[in-house]
Amino acid sequence: MEEQKNYGREFHPLLSREKRENGIYNHGFCSSEMQSLTSICETLIPSIPLDPVQMKNMDNPPSESVLESFYMSSGSQKPIPDEVAELMTKRGMMHGFIMVRLVLLMVSTRLGTLLLCGSLSFSKEFPFVNNFKDISLEKRDNILQNWSRSKYLIITRAAFAMIKSFCFYIFFTRIDDNSENPALEAIGYRINTGKISSKHKKERPLQRGIVETLHETDLTLVKSLTQKGIKVTEDVNQNAYKINCDVVIVGSGSGGGVAAAVLASSGQKVIVLEKGNYFSPDEYSCLEGPSYNQLYEHGAFLLTLDGKMMIMAGTTVGGGSAINWSASIKTPTSVLTEWFLDHRIPLFGSPDYQSAMDIVCKRIGVSENCLKEGFQNQVLRKGCEKLGLKVDNVPRNSSESHYCGSCCYGCRTGDKKGTDSTWLVDAVNSGAVILTGCEAHKFILEKNNSGRRRNNKCLGVVAASLNKHITKKLLIHSKITISACGTPIFGRNLRLHPVVFAWGYFPESMEEIQGKKHEGGIITSLHKVMSEKSEVKAVIETPSQGPAGLSVMFPWVSGRDMKDKMVRYSRTAHLFSLVRDDGSGEVKAKGRITYKFSSLDKENLRVGLRQALRILVAAGAVEVGTHREDGQSIKCKGIKEDELEEFLDTVTAVGGPLSVGEHWNFYCSAHQMGSCRMGATEAKGAVDENGESWEAEGLFVCDGSVLPTATGVNPMITIQSTAYCLSKNIVETMNKRKLSEEM
Repeated sequence: MEEQKNYGREFHPLLSREKRENGIYNHGFCSSEMQSLTSICETLIPSIPLDPVQMKNMDNPPSESVLESFYMSSGSQKPIPDEVAELMTKRGMMHGFIMVRLVLLMVSTRLGTLLLCGSLSFSKEFPFVNNFKDISLEKRDNILQNWSRSKYLIITRAAFAMIKSFCFYIFFTRIDDNSENPALEAIGYRINTGKISSKHKKERPLQRGIVETLHETDLTLVKSLTQKGIKVTEDVNQNAYKINCDVVIVGSGSGGGVAAAVLASSGQKVIVLEKGNYFSPDEYSCLEGPSYNQLYEHGAFLLTLDGKMMIMAGTTVGGGSAINWSASIKTPTSVLTEWFLDHRIPLFGSPDYQSAMDIVCKRIGVSENCLKEGFQNQVLRKGCEKLGLKVDNVPRNSSESHYCGSCCYGCRTGDKKGTDSTWLVDAVNSGAVILTGCEAHKFILEKNNSGRRRNNKCLGVVAASLNKHITKKLLIHSKITISACGTPIFGRNLRLHPVVFAWGYFPESMEEIQGKKHEGGIITSLHKVMSEKSEVKAVIETPSQGPAGLSVMFPWVSGRDMKDKMVRYSRTAHLFSLVRDDGSGEVKAKGRITYKFSSLDKENLRVGLRQALRILVAAGAVEVGTHREDGQSIKCKGIKEDELEEFLDTVTAVGGPLSVGEHWNFYCSAHQMGSCRMGATEAKGAVDENGESWEAEGLFVCDGSVLPTATGVNPMITIQSTAYCLSKNIVETMNKRKLSEEM
């Protein structure tokens, strides 16, 4: 495997700069569309002079040349517009993409520009109306402001939101051959160059059990599988390889990893299918763009159909556990009681589940304390203490000294214990085989003639490698099939733990709060917003946000304002309000997700967001705001209590960019639950209390989708504990069947 060397480091080539042959783009945009897109990109990120007064007011600014280069850089610079067009083609939602192209075509003509831009397109010279590209930068800036805030013309608002998101993403993730981007130095962001322990530097913990189909062909795949102890036969008629095993597991995250370890250690021959690729700690690059592209579902651009919710889900070996923020919180007692009594699931009221949580925490090395908190968690703790609010320490699956703000791009130090370094290692050591770059397409079902109540019987899965050099399907026949995909699977009752953000700026002169936004443990403290009935309305925590991720979510008010805000990146703290959602969504097809807040969700998000803003003000922020599209914010120096409350009265949970309301916002979700939930009866859920599908014998689900409702806290421990119990039951079932067959 070729390695990429930068910053004195070595990392996987898939996590480095993508090299484009001959500079050819395949986005299919015509020249007039590209002219319009280039003009919009230039307006979003304009080349403007550095204000010397502003530089004098900055604490510890970078060199003048670095800052000047940032302000003079433009979104119209090649190849940014082509990269934007290409990424929209690849990652954008189809209906949003259609609206973007329609807008681009319209503003490439004078009539279309007049219709969408109004009087701002007027010219003093014949023919008195300009195309968009010929309008002055100042007027174009005003036009984009109007598009962003349009109440009725949703097409322009949607086009603005989509182009803005992809433009800033490309601008802050582009890197040269040395993995450098001059803009990052200007905003105070440094890529994690932390040293790796010698233990992780020389080994790939799963190598003995991994078959990376990315590097295989039709001929070599059979040999590689055979060497791992897998029997393979060719079926010429079906253009497929037939594989037999005891258990096939689709997905390698918190659910799939635990199930693989439990079942493999019981003596079962286990095959794990993982759509993503495998990376060991020393191969992570911590580069934002390549990491999102390789480690996240849909390159981190998986959205609900209304564009309101950005869904973050892992798609690599280890799944979400490889890129999550380490929070290792046990299932709240109130939630377990609800699932046990109201949903009538005995597991959640049993000693076995309590024991499973302890076993899980021990295996993934959960520590209760943090020796040194990062910038954002200092802000959260200080603000709460000033207000007399309770702050809880957040247990993490890492050591107490773990000070890594880049775990969202894979933990390069190897300190965080995802399934890729724990449960899957156990599975491989017990003979399990993991196929990477391999996507399951459908289950193999037949009519069930066993006399049991389930109509169908699952015999395995049909899968295919994402490598074009492997042309044959994989027909994997198994006694037990487990779905543990992690990402939302088809079904209703989808819960997402919606998150809304608040921000506060803390100049570096405030020495009592040390560090930068991207440094330190991501989540080490939290605050629970309680109701008068002592019920949790929202949880306040801190996020991980690289420059690209933040700029996608942050409101664009004008070209200069956005650059001014991004220059303050390293000292802008973000808090988020997370709610245990009462509303729900539905996965209708791959990548087609709908979701709707309930009135209770909106109220809890509003309450949580206001509390987050209060905490930021109390911690000493000189300016605070939300991510509402109009840049809702307030200066805090010398602010009076009644002035703050007046501002907070304007803070609400608004809709998304495709909503009809006056204002809009982006929400985020890192937890997907409930779309295949357990139910005491078939009418109450998709699987029974043992995780087995009501429709097909031998088909089980072992991930967050089986949870009856949202947990209200980071769900990793809940998912792993549930998977541990379910897979233990599967072992017992298989042993009983084997015993009955032998009698």
